[in-house]
Amino acid sequence: MAARKRASRDRYFDTLRAVAIIRVVLFHAFPFATLELIFPSMGVMFALGGSLMVKSLDRSVSRTLRNRLRRLLPALWVMALILVPIMIHHGWPDRPSWPRMLLWVFPIADPPASEYGYAAAGVLWYLVTYLWLVLLSPVLLKMYRKMKIPTVLLPLLLLMALTTHPQVFGASAGWVLQNILGFASCWVLGMAHREGDLAKLPVPAVLGVAVVCVAGSLAWAYTHPGDEGMNLVGIPVAYAIYSIGFVLALMRWAPRMDWLARSRPLDGFVSMVNNRAVTIYLWHNVAITIAVALFDPLKLWEIPTQGLEYAADFSIALVLLAVAVLSLGWVEDLAARRRPRITPFVKRKRRPQPETPAAAPEPIAA
Repeated sequence: MAARKRASRDRYFDTLRAVAIIRVVLFHAFPFATLELIFPSMGVMFALGGSLMVKSLDRSVSRTLRNRLRRLLPALWVMALILVPIMIHHGWPDRPSWPRMLLWVFPIADPPASEYGYAAAGVLWYLVTYLWLVLLSPVLLKMYRKMKIPTVLLPLLLLMALTTHPQVFGASAGWVLQNILGFASCWVLGMAHREGDLAKLPVPAVLGVAVVCVAGSLAWAYTHPGDEGMNLVGIPVAYAIYSIGFVLALMRWAPRMDWLARSRPLDGFVSMVNNRAVTIYLWHNVAITIAVALFDPLKLWEIPTQGLEYAADFSIALVLLAVAVLSLGWVEDLAARRRPRITPFVKRKRRPQPETPAAAPEPIAA
């Protein structure tokens, strides 16, 4: 029974990651604020990352950090080899000095980009934040095991202080720190899930806290509109608490996922997204930007059915993204020390169902 629960939980993580990445792609293609409210993808992905760190850290801290960096960085290096020469070729008037370009090698801050390359580089804040949380994980785990609730709340308190005095760290460092603090609580809640602490809490209590977090954040954003009206994402503390609410509910729920294996197309799609998670994330906005640039040359506006022209444009973006996944996704196989494959789909042979299902392998980190 324990093995079955563990396997279901891992497949549940795969499904959550797939949903999170799909939502990111949809939001960048159709930037409606409602999409961000329906499912706060970033908080969920950071929670998954925090959960996966715990088991590995208990085995070996140094090996875990090396493995996580190996899984994260090669895909970025490939992007740098492609994007940086293109940005230089198209003109980069304010190109930074070469030492700062090393952020494309080890991104402790957002790698620099020209205006031409911003569509690609604009999503890299996630990798920067993920890298920092990976490096901080040994400390965060020790803190959590000694002071559980204070460790969850500490990033929020520090984030409040930072938003009150944003000038202290400057624009670049302040932006990085804001992202780290904004999602560190979700990361720690992922650790709490892996430690089994969330499972010990009564479901009504966890859902009650989750509802308060979500409703309170929305109420704060509604009563404190910005220049363009209500903008939850523009209020870092409110958005962090909003993400925490979703993470609490999703981490505590952990349903059985036996049904997924019975739906082979959907099961294969979830596996594909997880196998190419970093590639999809890094290149989806490039694909969308190119598709938008092709809108007028292809005269998609001549399509008579209203709304169909945008569906056609999005289809072009998906084709371009598929090309990126097929041509560059094998880098993730090398990073994971798997045999490189052009196709992201893995053919699985049907095997007799064992009496006690074996535990599923640990999903990759996004």
